[in-house]
Amino acid sequence: RRERQRFVDKNGRCNVQHGNLGGESSRYLSDFFTTLVDLKWRWNLLIFLLTYTVAWLVMASMWWGIAYLRGDLHQAHGDSYSPCVANVYNFPSAFLFFVETEATIGYGHRYITERCPEGIVLFLFQSLLGSIVDAFLIGCMFIKMSQPKKRAETLMFSRAAVISQRDAKLCLMFRVGNLRNSHMVSAQIRCKLIKSRHTPEGEFLPLDQCELDVGFGTGADQLFLVSPLTICHEINSESPFFSLSQRSLQSEQFEIVVILEGIVETTGMTCQARTSYTEDEVLWGHRFLPVMSLEDGFFRVDYSQFHATFEVPTPPYSVKE
Repeated sequence: RRERQRFVDKNGRCNVQHGNLGGESSRYLSDFFTTLVDLKWRWNLLIFLLTYTVAWLVMASMWWGIAYLRGDLHQAHGDSYSPCVANVYNFPSAFLFFVETEATIGYGHRYITERCPEGIVLFLFQSLLGSIVDAFLIGCMFIKMSQPKKRAETLMFSRAAVISQRDAKLCLMFRVGNLRNSHMVSAQIRCKLIKSRHTPEGEFLPLDQCELDVGFGTGADQLFLVSPLTICHEINSESPFFSLSQRSLQSEQFEIVVILEGIVETTGMTCQARTSYTEDEVLWGHRFLPVMSLEDGFFRVDYSQFHATFEVPTPPYSVKE
């Protein structure tokens, strides 16, 4: 098997990296919320912890500063003296007061007195800032946890694609399956052929994308993905594989990117699963083994045979030939 760089991995990851953005990198900050959601989990958790830790320390320092400037740290808090915050004598007690206020715990030992207008203003500022930080970070974490990326891992694609005859027509076929009992609503399949080519004007297109027809006109691209399905691309005069033969397949270099999209039934969010097939993963003259069998009152799917193929008599010539 020939090893070469793939545009899309078998697991659906796109091997594209953006570099030398220059001044365009500021666009990430203008959409900071999406940038946080797109980060990896370890960076999300680090930002989550650092944001709360820094906010807590800064606000606790402000409460301690008010007590220090008023001289509350060195005065006895009793009936003869009314401090800004009762029972705040040092930074740890100021930090505890802030946490109790922010988390609405309110143990009752530390509280704001009415003779501290600057403390009331700081309390209002703390409440507004805490609500904004909670809404931003918790909303970011909720959206990241509810992303349907893990749902795509239960959508299967066959390891290889096959070329054989179906209904007296030469077809390129691959298999898709859903491992969960929950359905993919409005599931749709699309295929892209990625291949380098030269235009008549002499321009070289290194990753030219061409659409493969998998039943747009007939509605075959709209899937009812309850059991494994075999997706079929008919090779005809309009197909990019019109001149592909068994011999030329060994010298071709292309990649077929398969994109399966649908709505997750349980969450209502759109999910996308991707895979790709290079020329060495296309088997000429093969067909997929059946995986469906009728049991007592239900149909059974044998996923152990999901990737299995067997050879069938297939002409080695292209459709053009």
